[in-house]
Amino acid sequence: MELQDYRKKIDEIDAQLTTLFTERMQTAAQIAAYKKEHGLSVLDAGRERQKLSEIAKLVPEEFEDATLSLYSLIFELSRGYQNRLLGANAELPKKIEEAIETTPQLFPPKAIVACQGVEGAYSQQACEKLFRTPNVFYFSTFDAVFSAIEQGFCQYGVIPLENSTAGSVNKVYDLMTKHKFSIVRSVRLKVDHALLALPGTKLGEIKEIYSHEQAISQCAQFLQKLGDVKIIRCENTAAAAKFVAESGRRDIAALAARSCVGLYGLECLKASVQDQGNNYTRFICISKKLEIYPGADRTSLMMVLPHKPGSLYKVLSRFYALGVNLNKLESRPMPERNFEFMFYFDLDTSVYSPQFIQLMGELQSISEEFSYLGSYSEVV
Repeated sequence: MELQDYRKKIDEIDAQLTTLFTERMQTAAQIAAYKKEHGLSVLDAGRERQKLSEIAKLVPEEFEDATLSLYSLIFELSRGYQNRLLGANAELPKKIEEAIETTPQLFPPKAIVACQGVEGAYSQQACEKLFRTPNVFYFSTFDAVFSAIEQGFCQYGVIPLENSTAGSVNKVYDLMTKHKFSIVRSVRLKVDHALLALPGTKLGEIKEIYSHEQAISQCAQFLQKLGDVKIIRCENTAAAAKFVAESGRRDIAALAARSCVGLYGLECLKASVQDQGNNYTRFICISKKLEIYPGADRTSLMMVLPHKPGSLYKVLSRFYALGVNLNKLESRPMPERNFEFMFYFDLDTSVYSPQFIQLMGELQSISEEFSYLGSYSEVV
């Protein structure tokens, strides 16, 4: 036989498979109607295990694993279809559609906004990029920013999530599992660190340098070249600059934005000391209320998946099947559970597509815990 003959045979088999798959899904719909009428649950775990055991015996041993993977996915698709027909897990899709309808057409030009740090922080710059005239309240910790949003003290909060060279802000990811909030917008801010000290200070006099751990990581090569200088971490780059200004000491310096020079009466000993010139930090703008503004094309989710093989694959296969691009996948260990993880996803998809609404209805059924963090656009 020639190659085209084999391909023709494959085409004939595929035609049979798709016909049978359609018939199987239609039968699943009839089963869903029966279960609804008799008050039965869509998931029958015992039946699925029995079916997989029987199916494994129908194929040669070399195809057993592949067959089990295929049928596990078919079961997931069938269950998701039944849930959709029965209106299960419809609360979130309905909530999203209501938010799209009720959110104003324009992002607010002014608002009361919570930021971590002090005047001159990069969070402030991000805030001013998002809002034309923000009224900024500063808090000492990220936890306090989240709490200010939850308690309604501030309308919005602006916090850093990840940096292009230093990676994710782990503390923020951990807090995201604790607090209730929605992401309404994000912004990418070019980060330019400078070494700041009291006027008249010489670089050779510096014995200690203060800054946030992310800034220290982003300037690692520069700091190594300074030799025997003590690096001290603090909660914020602008707070480091303020501390240096108020200390009166000429043997310390801060890694911070150049805007802190004028704010705190400092002098720039060396500008642009970050290792990479293309250094960006992504900030998210959070709200207590779910708001979805026009043009939202990015969605963030958090999921805790069953601790067994194939759990993550089942989620990723959903994205692939619906043509949803994955921008980011981050895992964080859960302190209260041994060797279990929370997964953070950023999806590149329009909230207006039927596939997106379908996906939001299906993901809850394949996860132990599911959090929809919001749909939004990003300011560059």
